[in-house]
Amino acid sequence: MNLLPKSSKEFGSVDYWEKFFQQRGKKAFEWYGTYLELCGVLHKYIKPREKVLVIGCGNSELSEQLYDVGYQDIVNIDISEVVIKQMKECNATRRPQMRFLKMDMTQMEFPDASFQVVLDKGTLDAVLTDEEEKTLQQVDRMLAEVGRVLQVGGRYLCISLAQAHILKKAVGHFSREGWMVRVHQVANSQDQVLEAESQFSLPVFAFIMTKFRPVPGSALQIFELCAQEQGKPVRLESAERLAEAVRERQQYAWLCSQLRRKARLGSVSLDLCDGDTGEPRYTLHVVDSPTVKPSRDNHFAIFIIPQGRETEWLFGMDEGRRQLAASAGFRRLITVALHRGQQYESMDYIQAELSARVMELAPAGMPAQQQVPFLSVGGDIGVRTIQHQDCSPLSGDYVIEDVQGDDKRFFRRLIFLSNRNVVQSEARLLKDVSHRAQKKRKKDKKKQRPAEAEDLPAAPEQSIDKSYLCCEHHKAMIAGLALLRNPEQLPEIPLALLVVGLGGGSLPLFVHDHFPKSCIDAVEIDPSMLEVATQWFGFSQSDRMKVHIADGLDYIASLAEGEEAQPRYDVIMFDVDSKDPTLGMSCPPPAFVEQSFLQKVKSILIPEEPEIAWALGHMLPQEVLGRLRLEPGRQRL
Repeated sequence: MNLLPKSSKEFGSVDYWEKFFQQRGKKAFEWYGTYLELCGVLHKYIKPREKVLVIGCGNSELSEQLYDVGYQDIVNIDISEVVIKQMKECNATRRPQMRFLKMDMTQMEFPDASFQVVLDKGTLDAVLTDEEEKTLQQVDRMLAEVGRVLQVGGRYLCISLAQAHILKKAVGHFSREGWMVRVHQVANSQDQVLEAESQFSLPVFAFIMTKFRPVPGSALQIFELCAQEQGKPVRLESAERLAEAVRERQQYAWLCSQLRRKARLGSVSLDLCDGDTGEPRYTLHVVDSPTVKPSRDNHFAIFIIPQGRETEWLFGMDEGRRQLAASAGFRRLITVALHRGQQYESMDYIQAELSARVMELAPAGMPAQQQVPFLSVGGDIGVRTIQHQDCSPLSGDYVIEDVQGDDKRFFRRLIFLSNRNVVQSEARLLKDVSHRAQKKRKKDKKKQRPAEAEDLPAAPEQSIDKSYLCCEHHKAMIAGLALLRNPEQLPEIPLALLVVGLGGGSLPLFVHDHFPKSCIDAVEIDPSMLEVATQWFGFSQSDRMKVHIADGLDYIASLAEGEEAQPRYDVIMFDVDSKDPTLGMSCPPPAFVEQSFLQKVKSILIPEEPEIAWALGHMLPQEVLGRLRLEPGRQRL
């Protein structure tokens, strides 16, 4: 029997619903879930003694089950005379106080302020099928009537799929009336997600619109989102942000359904946010290994990345995560990165917090009640101590943090939060600082409390290990100096170096300390980075090392084109990235490898015998390296 309408417009037709209930008979039709699936939200927002009006009741058993658990002051209305007659016959004896009335919800016959709750399960969705003027006028009449029959402090509780046009209309209407608007996601188990014929998973939401007494001249609007029944609602700044948050949850539900159906979706990542603040708390990457043969115990595992190690290749890059998943031997591995600024008590605490969520991402074919292992490096969640946070007008928000490496040594890092998984600068801390940090952590463990940022020992300037280069490209650049002279003679040779890009200052500082006759000019476009390098990375200027606050492009151009233009540097090192987020990772930025700029670089390099001078670059592309060719007796770009 096909009960679906020929078009969505028929949902607003009296004739369609009369025919629908005649053909269906007395078998209950439940939109968007049964009482058991919705009772958590219903009991949260409806009190047993309140007067409840159910609009568009149909032949749902929801009112009957509410009545049976103590909600006995319920009036049900519907435009279908057939269904009202059926429901009266079914409930006349068993539920004598519950009323069923044939009534048009756009022209209700009740006096003003008759009810404390108006309950709508799918009715708004059925009426608001499009955004044509006639449809919107009908919905306006319906919502106006809901507002009229509700008392001040009363609630319109609407169960909906929250499609964009429905959410926009409902939120817009009631927020303009000065009502408080809350959207509450209904907690569904994995088996209760509503599956549409299009194979999308559609989460169910409850709109809770609370009627406030009108305040003349007040523009106050309240928008809240509650992601779970027992969670605290999160206040949002606008209707647009509320719609965005709902859309994110709909996308998550779709993603979960796709992951349940398909073995592979390519690279998938998502953030799980703190239910109270809305701030990202965990970043998950879903990694499938199609070459792993399925067995009883290798379907699914969770890998917790220790704090501070999410930037490592094995954890921070797609290829690394694929290698990790293959080594672990699971069909699907989810890696979990812990966010800075969040507190994590222990591995057990993280496991308890994540268990329900990650099970929604389990692969197809995983046996029911399968135990999912949580893995990590040595069972440890790692140590991250934020020493300083600030905002640079040029580079944006940044943090200085100390993290523990896999050898138990501590490292200090500069991270730009616009690219939070990339280490901008790094320095190793001396062993005494690492030892003090570990002792403090062990002491905190004995006290059964987490080590907090302000508790761990801060490393003063002299605690930086200036003899150690953390960055591999810095090591390569230093090794490149051997091309100038015999490596054994280099420390005694006066070298003139230009370093473009200061960061934490590790590279020019290493040259300064290990090549005592060198003179270094460092150019840094962001004055905040000079403060960072000086205060947190042990950098200091001297008579042999000066910092110039300027754009590296402009600085080199001024030397190459000025009145005193002449060769002056033995070595030029580029250690810069792009400040333009649209370029992604670009080191150096494209302007630094333009032919015209490279000619300027050439002009300020001092020719050596046999006329070889080097411009050492950070991650220069192959096509640029190809331009740097050396011929006997001359330097050629």
